[in-house]
Amino acid sequence: MEGLNILFLSETLYPHGGGAELATYLYANLVSRAGHDVLVITNRFAGESETYQNSNLRLYRLPLFDGSGIDKYSILRRVDLLLSSRIKAILKWADVIYVPRFWFSAIPIAKSFGKCVVVHLHDYVPICPLATVYDQSREALCNDNRWSCHTKCICAFERTNGRDFVETTASTLLNSTLGHFLGKLVGLSDMIICVSKAQKERILSKAPSLEAKTHVIYNPLPEVPYVEINGDDLAYFGGPNSLKGFRVLCQAIEYMHQNYLRYFNIHATKFNSSDDHFAKAKCTPHITPYGKLNYDELETLYRHVRAVVVPSIWPEPSPYVVSEALLRGRLVIASRIGGIPELVEDLPGVFLFRAADYKELAEKMVYVKDLRRETVIDLGTRNRERTLGRLSNEKTVSEFIQMLTAAVRK
Repeated sequence: MEGLNILFLSETLYPHGGGAELATYLYANLVSRAGHDVLVITNRFAGESETYQNSNLRLYRLPLFDGSGIDKYSILRRVDLLLSSRIKAILKWADVIYVPRFWFSAIPIAKSFGKCVVVHLHDYVPICPLATVYDQSREALCNDNRWSCHTKCICAFERTNGRDFVETTASTLLNSTLGHFLGKLVGLSDMIICVSKAQKERILSKAPSLEAKTHVIYNPLPEVPYVEINGDDLAYFGGPNSLKGFRVLCQAIEYMHQNYLRYFNIHATKFNSSDDHFAKAKCTPHITPYGKLNYDELETLYRHVRAVVVPSIWPEPSPYVVSEALLRGRLVIASRIGGIPELVEDLPGVFLFRAADYKELAEKMVYVKDLRRETVIDLGTRNRERTLGRLSNEKTVSEFIQMLTAAVRK
């Protein structure tokens, strides 16, 4: 088959957003370089041009949202856009409609044109309206067969994210009604891509009807250089988010001080200086909080760091924070949950612990801190080399294109 015309529908695109948006950005560039025509439709933020083109890659930035409060229901509110003549013309042009985030409402419209639709899942939306499969009201993974979150779960989720009463009420209404509908929309697609085997297994355990169309491809790697180690601190990049494990980290630090009498600095990013969590972080012994750092600031911070701590309590399918730490030649201390064990696959400089077990986390932190600098450098170098060898972008994009081609031919 000749080169494909592939339409990427992404609410936001790197440098905006998180890991899903970074993966989408990388795929768009890699696939276009492989000779396929790629058109990306995304939101336009202040100061950005409306269009961008580079060889086979075109980018249309449209005024989809105001830049705040973008969620999985945002596109549902843009019926005017979905039914516009411009979108219809683009849908007719495309061989494949690629949905890497929340454009689920575009799926039935694309199917009405007889188009192939591929959904790329970076969370658990098809089986969990909150996308996390973690019930914060019980502080446990969701293992029941319900398709809609109960009220306590939604309220606990929104409270931990700083939502007020009105926002929490709206979220409860949407997630308890439309949440199940989103899973139905995903089911209309021709192919579903997961980013880890763990993610696929958890989704299929609740939605076995999706098995025939669900496949796994690991995310492409960003071009991240090795960073020389000039310090012995640790780093945590999850902000105050409880699902990212900030509370577990604080518990581990307290336990470590009481039982090991050890002290060292932990650099923690993504904190808002006007937030109560920032004050709490500053009061926690030896945590240095930062806001969201730019590329140069992050590189500078990495020079002081020998290991990155990833204490997530929800089953993250494939967190980029782990990949980026490995590529920068750092040791990783992470929860044994979600797609993390697959991502690190017995790398010599990775130390896993039971999710939410702050005592075991403290033990791993002390162990890593006591390693000689030469040992840390050696383990970190091997982490990088083996990661690049096992998860090459050439292999990833080849698998990705093969799957899209197979979906078109069905």
